[in-house]
Amino acid sequence: MPTTNSSGLDAFNALADQSVRKALLDCCHSDAWANSLAAARPFASVDALLDSADSVLRDLPESEIDKALAGHPRIGERTENASSSREQAAVSTAGADVLEQLRIKNAEYEDKFSHVYLVCASGRSATELLDILQKRLENDPESERRVLRIELAAINRIRLTRLIDSLSGDDA
Repeated sequence: MPTTNSSGLDAFNALADQSVRKALLDCCHSDAWANSLAAARPFASVDALLDSADSVLRDLPESEIDKALAGHPRIGERTENASSSREQAAVSTAGADVLEQLRIKNAEYEDKFSHVYLVCASGRSATELLDILQKRLENDPESERRVLRIELAAINRIRLTRLIDSLSGDDA
């Protein structure tokens, strides 16, 4: 489904360089990603922005992916990050047993892969996120890096769409 929001996109394209970089870093904590997207403006459509975001992400070195990951809290932990809180809203209603299993499995994941478990949490329950985490623990490191790039791209798309909507006054 094509994404359209011309007033928000126009506002995004018109932002000062420093402002757009800050807004993009709020979406994804990679300087290289934010700088590349800022420099690629103006975008003709929201879909062009999202496709460019995916393309830039695919080409990022692992060191930049690590920077992006560092900006994400653990699933199930309280955070001051408004985007992460919104995306993990369903987790806040989980029972203590599920939250404890998330804590345990998060630690196991970090011990195995040396980075935070990243998953697009929007619309997913804590139990679903725990099931996904348990399955991903079976991945080898190379496979897991591919999966987390896919998840990061999905998160970036949600956040970019929300950013564009907020710039037009349609904050969702």
